[in-house]
Amino acid sequence: MRLILLGPPGAGKGTQADFLTEHYQITKIATGDMLREAVQSGSELGQEAAKIMQAGALVPDETITRLVKARIAQTDCHNGFLLDGYPRNIPQAQSLKDAAIDIDHVIEIKVADEALIKRITGRRIHLASGRVYHIHYHPPQVANKDDVTGESLVQRDDDKIETAQKRLQVYQQQTAPLVEFYQIWAEQNEARVPAFDQINGVGSEEEIRARIIACLE
Repeated sequence: MRLILLGPPGAGKGTQADFLTEHYQITKIATGDMLREAVQSGSELGQEAAKIMQAGALVPDETITRLVKARIAQTDCHNGFLLDGYPRNIPQAQSLKDAAIDIDHVIEIKVADEALIKRITGRRIHLASGRVYHIHYHPPQVANKDDVTGESLVQRDDDKIETAQKRLQVYQQQTAPLVEFYQIWAEQNEARVPAFDQINGVGSEEEIRARIIACLE
């Protein structure tokens, strides 16, 4: 099973990706981790990526696709994989398609912006332990205090409303067009066309998980 999960920040992709990779015994490929592994390996492609990053430039889409292709050729991906954080835009998706990297299923987790802002900005963290709370969905016993130590909770910069709005804006500009890309492709009468489904991302983790599995099976 070869999957791509799409969805805006706060949609719960990470949680569902972790479940799916364990449930189906497939490998999660996060592009950030993949880049670091390639650089550490000292491979020709890794050295190329390292030079680009050391120069402060973004790794080109073509190079990322070559890294993905090399990564999924490894034995731990023979049973399948889930791409996490890639593709992020149309050129990357087209590059993936042109490289003939087969994808079985693309699933978009769809959540309205208002709900996403509420999810993201409500998160609070106990830095020392990593315990995560939410002022609406999983509040601490005492407001803004860790249940175990009583120490103060913090709101990460990424979870502040200005940053959350910016992240959603970037997603709408760069990544949201992928939905149309995969919708149109799924309707084509071609070989190796990935199936495409949108699922409602509002509900409990278990409810959302059940919707994804229903699409896949």
